[in-house]
Amino acid sequence: MGRALPDLLNATRVLAVHGRPPAQPASQLSQDSREIAPGACFVAVPGFHVDGHAYLEEALAAGAAAVVVQADRRALWEPLLARPQITVVEVPDTRAALADLAAAFHGFPARSLTVVGVTGTDGKSTTSYLISSILEAAGGRTGMISGVQFKVGGEWRMNDLTQTSPEAPLVQALLAEMVEARVTHAIIESTSHGLALHRLDHCEYDVAVFTGLSDDHLDFHETREAYIAAKAGLFAALDQACDKGVPKRGVVNADDPHAGAMQAATRASLIRVALDAPAVDVTATDLMEGADGTEFLLVTDVGDARVDLPLPGRFNVRNALAAAGAGRALGVAPEVIARGLSSVGGVPGRMERIDGGQPFTVVVDAAATTDAFRVVLGSIKPLVTGRLIAVFGCAGERDPGRRPGMGRAAAEYADYTVITSENPRSEEPGAIVREIAVAMEGAGRRTGVDFEEEPDRRSAIARALELAEANDYVLIAGKGAEQSLIVGDSVQPWDDRTVTRELLAQRG
Repeated sequence: MGRALPDLLNATRVLAVHGRPPAQPASQLSQDSREIAPGACFVAVPGFHVDGHAYLEEALAAGAAAVVVQADRRALWEPLLARPQITVVEVPDTRAALADLAAAFHGFPARSLTVVGVTGTDGKSTTSYLISSILEAAGGRTGMISGVQFKVGGEWRMNDLTQTSPEAPLVQALLAEMVEARVTHAIIESTSHGLALHRLDHCEYDVAVFTGLSDDHLDFHETREAYIAAKAGLFAALDQACDKGVPKRGVVNADDPHAGAMQAATRASLIRVALDAPAVDVTATDLMEGADGTEFLLVTDVGDARVDLPLPGRFNVRNALAAAGAGRALGVAPEVIARGLSSVGGVPGRMERIDGGQPFTVVVDAAATTDAFRVVLGSIKPLVTGRLIAVFGCAGERDPGRRPGMGRAAAEYADYTVITSENPRSEEPGAIVREIAVAMEGAGRRTGVDFEEEPDRRSAIARALELAEANDYVLIAGKGAEQSLIVGDSVQPWDDRTVTRELLAQRG
């Protein structure tokens, strides 16, 4: 597939085209010079660690037919103007242009799909899976872009990237695959990074879902206000999306104090869901909680239905209510919503049980923020008859506020904790572990009695399994189904679930 460069450039704001436009259609579009093939269009995007403008020569040497550059990086691309055979497209913002060009390259696929976006600090992936199950129970054919997996019709692929929201070319390519596979509904996990960095432009959202917000990602957004604004960008996008004959609706968790900010960002009508807040459109009553799931009555403004949710914890009931709100926004009947929620398969790395025949419970979960970790621990603790043993760490080069917060949460709820590494990146793993330990000590916990430090993640998991006895509950938190462990500049293959199964097998 190729697209004429003038057609692509019509989709974005161009300040100038230098040199001679290529006669052949652009064969490919990418911001990664390592992916460039002959005839491609290379978009030079300034990143957090490297600037794409430093790789212009590499892209041209690989056969790029055109390069898209940012006006304020002129010193890096101006030497190319001495070579008139090179097509240099000057734009004000290459990251925004990348999204425009990617959507045009793939024929604006989101215009042919009903698109549901899910945002929030925690619960996005689980809510996305639940929405997919609801829509398929209603007869739809779903696709999904999540931090865990990509789904195109009946095909699933692991998201082995280090990004929940991929760069725009991959997002648009996946949406185009969905159109070709005759998918009816696309569910997109829409992160604050993805929204702020234009990765999710041209997704043409029809329904926006907000699960809740806590103070996180301030390493990127810097202020709480900027973080809230990024999340609200999903709701603002409803007003800009094309008309596909589907009413634009927002779904907000009314238990969260930031629901009003989402509502204020859009003209679309809202569906309010909540477990505790009064006067909402969707709620749950008669909860019967168990270690394997929760039964409840789904109560909506158009009828009620019983749900047997195969996911434990009140936090997952809230995720189910958000998903039910999306179903309600798309006209799905309560009994069909209930059937979808009750039939959902497990979500990889989200409260996923690892069963190797051991006499205690082992669960892998992605809880990597203070709020998520605290909620998971608090939900599990009343259901455990033995000890609650936690294995967790905090990522390097990310919000350092997680470290004391998660340490205090472990001190409050866990009977024993093994503190370990979680993507330390360029930071010293032992130093991150010690910061968490200091917080636990400040909360009255004692090293060697209530917790221990083990920076090696495999050894930490092995230690927790060694300590566990009958009826204990081992929670391995922070990475879920992630497929890598980032140490320094090295991205090592890793999966908590696989490692845990291997260690259980070794124990017999």
